[in-house]
Amino acid sequence: MAMRYAALLRGVNVGGGRKVPMAELRAVIGGLGHDDVRTHLQSGQAVFSSGRGDEESLAGELAAAIERHFGFAVDVIVRDHAYLKAVADACPFPAGTLEPKQLHVTYFSEPVTAERFAEIDPAVYLPEEFRLGDRVLYLYAPNGLGRSKLAEHLSKPRINKGVVATSRNWNTVTKLVELTRD
Repeated sequence: MAMRYAALLRGVNVGGGRKVPMAELRAVIGGLGHDDVRTHLQSGQAVFSSGRGDEESLAGELAAAIERHFGFAVDVIVRDHAYLKAVADACPFPAGTLEPKQLHVTYFSEPVTAERFAEIDPAVYLPEEFRLGDRVLYLYAPNGLGRSKLAEHLSKPRINKGVVATSRNWNTVTKLVELTRD
């Protein structure tokens, strides 16, 4: 039975480099035998149906195909609809009352623990806050991600060492839930 998945590509189509046209991305994913391929925006989200594999093997397959086609490596995280919905439902912040630009989710390739973030003194960054979830970090940045000192600290390589991390704003989080629904 086919399941719906979202593929989250890290660091494409930003800053002028690593261009991945969405029509080509759809063709690459479809060429792997996946069905009902769609992309969302230009920032590296695709959804598709597949009756084979798991999240990790699908991510590896997509990353390899993208590198072959485009000539550069791209980190890919694949998550199914149930997971994406659970992440949205578990948001510890009042998503319904916030502007979408104030709330972000960072998806991780594997579970992370609070010890990874122990160097961060939350009081220093107030009113910005973060909370951990199941392979995600929720970030409340009332002035937006571009002005967030906490987001800047959270993205440091030493904090994310050994994991793939890619962030999406709340609009994209909820849109991916919708697009992966059966």
